[in-house]
Amino acid sequence: MARRGSQALPPPDFEENIVDVDVSEEMRGSYLEYAYSVIYQRALPDARDGLKPVQRRILYSMNEMGLRPDRGHVKCARVVGEVMGKLHPHGDSPIYDAMVRMAQPWAVRMPLVDGHGNFGSLGGDDMPAAMRYTEARLSREAMLMVASIDEETVEFRPNYDGQEHEPVVLPAAFPNLLVNGSSGIAVGMATNMAPHNLGEIVAAARHLIDHPDATLDDLMRFVPGPDLPTGGRIVGLDGIRDAYATGRGTFRTRATVRIENVTPRRKGIVVTELPYAVGPERVKAKIKELVNAKKLNGIADLKDLTDRTVGLHLVIEVKNGFHPEAVLAELYRLTPMEETFGINNVALVDGQPRTLGLRELLDVYVRHRIDVVRRRSEFRRRRREDRLHLVDGLLVALLNIDEVIQVIRQSDDSGQAKQRLMQIFELSEIQAQYILDTPLRRLTRFDRLELEKEKEQLAKEIAELTAILESETKLRKVVSKELAAVAKEFATPRRTVLLEASGEARTADVPLEVPDDPNLVLLSTTGLIARTASADPLPAEGGRSAHDVLAAVVPATARGGVGVVTSAGRMIRVEVIDLPTLPPSASPPSLAGGAPVTEYVELEPGETVVGLGSFGDVGGGLALGTEQGVVKRVVPDFPANRDEFEVITLKEGDRVVGAVQLLSDEHDLVFITTDAQLLRYRASLVRPQGRAAGGMAGVKLGADARVLWFGAVDPARESRVLTVAGSAAALPGTQTGAVKVADYAEFPAKGRATGGVRSHRFLKGEDVLITAWAGPSPIRATTATGKPLPLDVPLGRRDGSGERLPQELGAVGGPIGPAPTPET
Repeated sequence: MARRGSQALPPPDFEENIVDVDVSEEMRGSYLEYAYSVIYQRALPDARDGLKPVQRRILYSMNEMGLRPDRGHVKCARVVGEVMGKLHPHGDSPIYDAMVRMAQPWAVRMPLVDGHGNFGSLGGDDMPAAMRYTEARLSREAMLMVASIDEETVEFRPNYDGQEHEPVVLPAAFPNLLVNGSSGIAVGMATNMAPHNLGEIVAAARHLIDHPDATLDDLMRFVPGPDLPTGGRIVGLDGIRDAYATGRGTFRTRATVRIENVTPRRKGIVVTELPYAVGPERVKAKIKELVNAKKLNGIADLKDLTDRTVGLHLVIEVKNGFHPEAVLAELYRLTPMEETFGINNVALVDGQPRTLGLRELLDVYVRHRIDVVRRRSEFRRRRREDRLHLVDGLLVALLNIDEVIQVIRQSDDSGQAKQRLMQIFELSEIQAQYILDTPLRRLTRFDRLELEKEKEQLAKEIAELTAILESETKLRKVVSKELAAVAKEFATPRRTVLLEASGEARTADVPLEVPDDPNLVLLSTTGLIARTASADPLPAEGGRSAHDVLAAVVPATARGGVGVVTSAGRMIRVEVIDLPTLPPSASPPSLAGGAPVTEYVELEPGETVVGLGSFGDVGGGLALGTEQGVVKRVVPDFPANRDEFEVITLKEGDRVVGAVQLLSDEHDLVFITTDAQLLRYRASLVRPQGRAAGGMAGVKLGADARVLWFGAVDPARESRVLTVAGSAAALPGTQTGAVKVADYAEFPAKGRATGGVRSHRFLKGEDVLITAWAGPSPIRATTATGKPLPLDVPLGRRDGSGERLPQELGAVGGPIGPAPTPET
C-alpha cells in the first residue's frame, strides 16, 4: 500500500461507504441484546430443572466424563476446562464458582457435586481453594438430574461453535428448583428462591399429580415453609404464604440458640445454627463492633468453639447482672443472628422470565416430568420393538436353519445372500442382515429357547409401555411412583423450625439489667457462698435442709458488693451479682447450690475466711476479734474504688478468728477462749475505729490461752452456748470430746478487757476447749463430713462438765432450719 509521509493511502479501487447510525438506537439495541443474554444465558434458572446454563453444562459434562459417585474424584480444573472448552463460552471463574456452590452443603439443601478439599465455609467467611487443588465428582442426587438423558428424554441444541451438542434442559427426577433454591441478578430483574425439604416438595408434587385442581392451601399442608440448609428458625409465616401465592414475600430467620450455664458463675447464649447465608465470622465481627461502640451491653466474652465434631458452636457469655433473654433480644435486633430473606421466584418458563408461586412452580415441574417420562417410554418402546423385529427374524432362521445355510452357501456374495433371504423367508432387510451377522455358535437349540423367552418379555414390556403412553392416568401414576421412590431414598428430616409468632412480646417485658433489689449473702462453714433474691430475714425455725450450717449472713443489693474477711485481716470485695442465686422452692433453698468462696477470693497459704462484711452504713459496723484477744469495730467507710484492703493492723503472730456484721450496737460481743473462759459485753463499749487501727483490748487471756471463738449474740433472743472439751496433746481428728450446752443468759456481762467467767469444767483427760460457739437456739451441728449430727444434750450448768460425743463435731450453726433428729 502506498504511503504519503507517515499516513497509509487507501488502494485505488477503495470506495468510501459511511453509514450514519443514531447513537440512541444503537445503544438501545446493543443493551437489549446484552440484557437478553444475561437473562437467558447466565442469571435465571429454568423452572423445569432449576438450573442455570452454567450449572446444567457442568452436570452434563461431568456425566459425559464418567465422574459418577462410584468413581474417583478428579481435579476441578479438569472439569472446568472441559466445560469451558466445549460448552460455556465464558471465563473459568464463573464456572468454578457455580461448581463450588453446588458442592456446599450449607448453600444448597441437596448438593449436586461431591467435593473433595476446601470448598469454602459458611457465609463465605473463608474462600474455597483454587480449582487446581480441589477435586470433585457427581453426587448421588446429581445422578437423578441426568438419569435417562441418553433416552431422548430432552431436546439438544448446538453449542456456541456448532461442533458439540448440549441439552436444553435436564430430565431432573426431583424438583431441584424448589429443593435447592436459586439466586441470581440479571438486567432489570433478579431471582432469590429459598431451599425446601425434598420429602415435603415431593409430597406436594404427588398431590398435584393426583389432584390437578388442588389449591394453594392444599399444597401448603405438605409444604408449610422453606427448609434451609443451615437450619435455624423462621419467625412469622405470613410472608411465606404471600410468596407461595404471588411469588414474592419476605420472612425472618433467626439463629438457633439455647441459654445455659457456660461457667459455674455465668450464663451464656450458645449458638448452634445461624440464619441462611450468614457465617460465624460475620456475627463475631458485628458483636465486637457493637460492644466496642458501647451499643450492646451485657456481653462478657465471645468464644468460637466450632469444630468438625460438634459443628457450629458460638458461646456468648453474659455478664452477671444482665438477663440473658434480654441480651438475646438485643442480639437478634442488632446483629445478623436475625436476618430477613426476600423470596422472589423468577424463573424461565418457555424461554420467558416469569414470577411464579408455589403451585405454578410445581405445575411446571410436573408437566416437565410427565413429558420426560412420555419421551422415555416412547424411546424404550421403540427400542423394544426394534429388538422384537430382530428376534422374530432370528427365530425364522432357526426354524429353517438348513434352508438358510443352503441359501447362503449357494449365493455368490453377502448382498445376494441378503436379497435371497428376504425373498424366500419374507424377511426385512434389517432382519436378513442381522441373520448374516449372527455367529453360527448362536444357532443352537438353547439359543432358540432364550430367544422365545426374550420375545415374550419384549412383547410384555411393549404392551406395558403402550398402555402408559395411551393412558394419561397411568402416565401420571408412573411419575408419582418415581417421585415417591426418590423421596424414600433421599429425603431427610426438616432442619428449620417454623414459628408462627416471633416471641418479641415475651422478651420485651424482660429488662436488660437485673434490678438492684435487696439480697442476702450467705456463707457456710464449709466455704460455700451464695445469695438469695430476697432481703427477708432467715426464719427462726424450719425451711432449710438439715445439713446447712451458716457462718455468716449479711444484707446487700443485687448490684452491690460484700466484703470477705480473712484471718490475715484483709477484706476482699466480691460483687453480689457474681454469686449464684439459690434456686427458689416452697421453703428457703439449701446452700448446696452455692459456690466455693475460693472461686472469688485468692488466699495466701494458711489464710482462711472468717466472715462477711457489708459495704455502707449497716447497723453497728463490722466487729473483729483476734486470737490474742484484740477487739475492733470498724466504721463502714470502705473505699469503693478498691477491691482489697486491710480492716485491722495485726500484731506479729496474731490472726483474726471471727468477723461479724453487727445489725445493732446493742448486741453482745462474745469471746470464748481455749481455757474455757467466756466474756460478753455490749458492742457499744467498743468505739469505732478507722481501717488502719489495730483495735483495743477485748479479753484478758490466761497463761497459754488464746481466743477460740469470737462473734455477736442478740441478747433479746433465746440463745445457747456450746463448748466441747478435749486434750491439747491429742492429734486433730482423733478425739470426739465432751460437749456441753448451756443457756446464754446464765453468763453475766462483764467489762471490756476482763477475763470473763468459766464456761466449762474440765474432767480427767481434758485441759482445753477444742470447739465453741454462741448463738440463737436451736443449735445445728454437723460432722466433719457434713452429715447432720444430733445433739440430744440437756442444758447444763454454766460451769458444768460435758457429755461424750459419739462422733467428732465438724461445724456448729444457728437457727437456719429444724434441729436434726436421729432419723435425718
